[in-house]
Amino acid sequence: MKLQVLVSTVGEDMDTLAERMNLESDAIIINQTDCFDYHEYRHKNKRIQCFAFAERGVGLSRNNALLRAEGDIVLFSDEDIVYDAGYENAVLDAFEAHPEADFLLFNMRVGQARATYYTKKFHRVHIWNAGRYPTYSFAAKREKLHAANVTFSLLFGGGAKYSNGEDSLFLKDCLKYGLKVYAAPIELGCERERESTWFQGYTDKFFIDRGVLYHFLYGVLAYPMAVRFIVAHGKVMCVEIPKKNALALMKKGIKSVEGL
Repeated sequence: MKLQVLVSTVGEDMDTLAERMNLESDAIIINQTDCFDYHEYRHKNKRIQCFAFAERGVGLSRNNALLRAEGDIVLFSDEDIVYDAGYENAVLDAFEAHPEADFLLFNMRVGQARATYYTKKFHRVHIWNAGRYPTYSFAAKREKLHAANVTFSLLFGGGAKYSNGEDSLFLKDCLKYGLKVYAAPIELGCERERESTWFQGYTDKFFIDRGVLYHFLYGVLAYPMAVRFIVAHGKVMCVEIPKKNALALMKKGIKSVEGL
């Protein structure tokens, strides 16, 4: 099998990015910039394809990469990921060891504030435990994704109308189609800490956007899941905005898109 990394980035020097990310496999880099361009080069004897598009939106960027992907296995990534030596074999070996898996979620070393998950034991992922995995943990069989006709939402994520959540929606769609998703206790690299492109604190917009996301994730269960979210995370997230107000903001977000 062949692995291809699909990198989404904004305004990066694509000619040095493969070295900075320690890419050891073929890759497609989608650069959100102010012009349209294409070129490619070799890095560690691997093909690095570089596309520049005068557009914004992480979902659009990832869709552009997936549309052009050719690898048997695709591994989604961002420009702030630095891979460990041997990550390519680690991913391919995991798929060889688990032929039942269409989609695998891998570990990445991140700062404590960004640590939403850490897989310690190989296990099946379902819709009720799929909401905490970031896109840079995603690896999948390309043909399975294309057959499922799944794409990333253009409404959520950096550069879009609403804050993060495109990863959870994408995983939900994969599960809804019937792809078999598993989490593997295998580290592939680390995330370089940087200032977030979308997170501006636990503001009114944060909670409203979260409500919108929960509408699309959970449908009629959006409000109970919002209550669960505030109860579970309110101690950290509701320092400036009281829990009652935060829940009201999430409810406002849910109602704003009802019927869509």
